[in-house]
Amino acid sequence: MLSFSSRFLESTPGDPLIDRRPRQVHGALWSKVEPTPVPAPRLIAWSPEVAQQLGLDEATLRSPEAVQVLAGNALWPGMVPYAANYGGHQFGNWAGQLGDGRAIVLGELVAPDGARYELQLKGAGPTPYSRRADGRAVLRSSIREFLCSEAMHHLGVPTTRALSLVATGDSVIRDMFYDGNPEPEPGAIVCRVAPTFLRFGNFELCSSRGDVALLKQLADFTLTHFFSELGKPSKETYAAFFHEVARRTAKLIAHWQAVGFVHGVMNTDNMSILGLTLDYGPYGWTDDFNPGWTPNTTDAEQRRYRFGNQPTIGLWNVQCLGVALLPLFEDDENLLTAGLLEYQRTFEEEATRRFAAKLGLSSLRSEEDLALVNNGFAWLAAQETDMTRFFRGLSSVVTAETAPTGLPPVVRETFYGEVPEAHVAKGIEWLQAWWHRTRRAEAPPAELAQRMNAVNPKYVLRNWLAQEAIDAAHAGDDSGVLALLDVMRRPFDEQPGREKYAQKRPDWARFKAGCSALSCSS
Repeated sequence: MLSFSSRFLESTPGDPLIDRRPRQVHGALWSKVEPTPVPAPRLIAWSPEVAQQLGLDEATLRSPEAVQVLAGNALWPGMVPYAANYGGHQFGNWAGQLGDGRAIVLGELVAPDGARYELQLKGAGPTPYSRRADGRAVLRSSIREFLCSEAMHHLGVPTTRALSLVATGDSVIRDMFYDGNPEPEPGAIVCRVAPTFLRFGNFELCSSRGDVALLKQLADFTLTHFFSELGKPSKETYAAFFHEVARRTAKLIAHWQAVGFVHGVMNTDNMSILGLTLDYGPYGWTDDFNPGWTPNTTDAEQRRYRFGNQPTIGLWNVQCLGVALLPLFEDDENLLTAGLLEYQRTFEEEATRRFAAKLGLSSLRSEEDLALVNNGFAWLAAQETDMTRFFRGLSSVVTAETAPTGLPPVVRETFYGEVPEAHVAKGIEWLQAWWHRTRRAEAPPAELAQRMNAVNPKYVLRNWLAQEAIDAAHAGDDSGVLALLDVMRRPFDEQPGREKYAQKRPDWARFKAGCSALSCSS
């Protein structure tokens, strides 16, 4: 028997109104709202790992009753659906109240091990926070969210999870390119799973309205249920909470950088207080090592959320959270500053550790080591070079008996197109320096190669792979989605016969919509 509850609804104030009418909601952290039914739900895919974690077996998930629940057409006993109220800074500007415009939390499931997880439907219909939108999601964006949630988890990156992907049987009108040509697209719903979906913006909205009492209620709830190890609420505990969120956020973004993931829309309403990757919109993996790349067409000119700028934006977002919490710090700005310093220290430490591991090194403490890494980054960025394949290929170079005198084929093939010989020569010089540095490591080369393959994935969810699966799904073939889901479950393994999923971006995908960049339209 599944057991559902909702500590958030039981412990915090909510909206007294229960209709879906768009409105500003004051003095409340949530609004009760039921999902809007869909005409013909069909289960496309589900995550076995998430299901097992929640205590759900395949028979239950595939049952007509479960599909109705995962589509928003029915509720299991104990579910009390609601949409959360929050604000946020979007592209650096305060946007005011935002809230869950198409995400509805069904309830909090108590798993077999006693842990609690919120189940949230994305694309389940309008809420009081939908403004002028329809509260729905299209199949293409739902496939991307479902696959990426699970791909990130298996890479070891903290993330919200995805239990299921359901086609709704209805059409959703979207202007994908924002060019005034909206078209109908198939609709879908993803069931997302996390201990909580609380985000920086929940705290920001309370603070922006001067509602310190509500801010304190939210902070006390968060401390009690998700940071209880920090102690009972107090000025010092609120500061410790802020510092912990700063640490988790720094670690998260260092991990993004290490695997080449670009979120694309790091607004403060998309930042989890648990340090999870939250809200998969126009994300992407940087195919070539390009610090200036953004997958978000909306950000194409400003490039605020580009790959190389994510660490800085993380700090900016943490500062926004700290400013929101200042009333609880009794306006002690030293506590805010300490949290920002904690973010910077943690990011530097974590990024250094992760990139050292990618290079087969235990540390990067000397000036010589740091220069080696920086020179490597500069070389990678100078010409289009596939980041994932380059780092994966280094494990083959580290076991060579002598330092390379030419560019190894496993490295040369990571280029996109021809490169100048001068660039090749610099690459050989760098590889020689790196190879000699690995010979001072404590472990033998074969062990270094194993360690490197354990942190440098062979398979990542490249945009063009996801788009191929999306195109097939639009034509009625779900096999591409299922295949990608399975491949991304073991990103560090060789997986013989599946090498096509580790290929570089093909030329046809360079400018194809959905492969090179994506809009926020979903």
